[in-house]
Amino acid sequence: MKKNPTNLKNRREFMKQSGLAAMGLMTLPSLLSSFRFAASPDVPHFGPAANYTPKIKAAFIRREENYGMWWPGEIYDGEAACKMYTEKIKDAEIKLGIQVDITSKPIYSLEEGERWIQEAKDARADGLLLVTLDRQQHTWPTVGKALDNNIPTVIFSPLGSSFTTNTQLYCKKDGAFIASTDDFSQAEFGMKMLKAGAKIRETRYLVIIDGITEISEISLDHFGTKLRFIPADHFIDLYHDMRDSREAKELALTYIQSADHIHDATAEDVINGARSYFAVLSLLEREQADAVTMDCLGVLGPKEISLPCLAWSKLNDSGIPAACEGDLEACLTHCVVQYLFDKPAFQQDPVAETAKGCLIGSHCSCPTKLAGLDRKPEPYTIMNHHGKRDATIKPEWKIGQTVTVADMILPVKNNSLRKPQVDYTEGKPKMLISTGEVVEQKSIPPSGGCVVAPMVKLHGVDSYLDYPGFHQMFFYGDHKSELKHFSQLYGITPELI
Repeated sequence: MKKNPTNLKNRREFMKQSGLAAMGLMTLPSLLSSFRFAASPDVPHFGPAANYTPKIKAAFIRREENYGMWWPGEIYDGEAACKMYTEKIKDAEIKLGIQVDITSKPIYSLEEGERWIQEAKDARADGLLLVTLDRQQHTWPTVGKALDNNIPTVIFSPLGSSFTTNTQLYCKKDGAFIASTDDFSQAEFGMKMLKAGAKIRETRYLVIIDGITEISEISLDHFGTKLRFIPADHFIDLYHDMRDSREAKELALTYIQSADHIHDATAEDVINGARSYFAVLSLLEREQADAVTMDCLGVLGPKEISLPCLAWSKLNDSGIPAACEGDLEACLTHCVVQYLFDKPAFQQDPVAETAKGCLIGSHCSCPTKLAGLDRKPEPYTIMNHHGKRDATIKPEWKIGQTVTVADMILPVKNNSLRKPQVDYTEGKPKMLISTGEVVEQKSIPPSGGCVVAPMVKLHGVDSYLDYPGFHQMFFYGDHKSELKHFSQLYGITPELI
């Protein structure tokens, strides 16, 4: 086995031996800074989702006359509340980068509410935000009318505007998220969910597969996400065109200089991974796409071309969803995590660890910015894919870090994107959701399997041998409740494990 360079001096020797030093690329402080510390995304985004501004219609609901002694009571200043929440909505609009159309006056009757809902439908609003400043007369019936129109609806109900007798009528309906609190941050998260749902609908996923000669596009049922199928030769030709690419060599150097360790991989392996990244980036720009997946083992396994493990790590670190192995459900789960939480996720093959009662996530492509797209990356090692070929990135998962596990399950006969069609069965999508803590990261070798292998102790899980799903996402943070709310808002059945 090759000697592992483990410090800066050894990395310099590694680069000298590889020929990178002769290119005049030994010191790139600005490039290193932009890669290691700057906020993501650090690459252009080209697709329809990146260029789409979600549109939300917002309105207040209350009685027109003075509140009198009816709840919420004589001491409640409804006009001041309307002004305060209008300002909060406008602040959230700017923060989230969305467009919010707020009615000039509150909805004072059920008839006005019905007209407003129809206007929202005609305007093709991506979602509704209803702020209840009353609990009497038409307020909650208007909420019900909105939910009957199948537009995702966030209801913000400050203290005094609902009893449980009001909210229990609607709290379990698909398309609803009720924030019954004075804390407007819950309403803001509801707005972010509406943004994420619109972005998922607008997303165009490139699907790179073998066995086709023409480009075609379909839309996924329920979500509207576009799948644009690209012949594998398009990627392969671009990869070969990158043979002498200076930008690929610069990116490779950046990875090498920023790595804590280099294990077994050569400089050529890293450069080839960077070539894959720039080849895919060219396809994303050419096809005006937001995300990518590839039947990587089927397309590249038999060929002397770098598997895109490093490329996928870089894309996910840059806020571009990149799913492994042409997995339809992984494509959507990547989008949910990135759009909703501004974090990349680790798509993995689940392995039971029965001695310690844990789940190991095993795969060869993992992002480094696990704490968030605008946060510092985790320390990482460069090493070969478990097949003893091609460079990949192995980040160090924080021990004790709370993580969420998520997996979208679609009602399809076949969950692979290896042909330009998707055959659906009956039923709703569901989302498998767990949380736990990272307790260890397995070393590969001496253990077998894929080289990235964080081990997670899940909350409330007794049996790991039959843990459901496959290619589940591991990502930092406890986001179980948020995923549950998102699932209900978009007609997905949440399954908490």
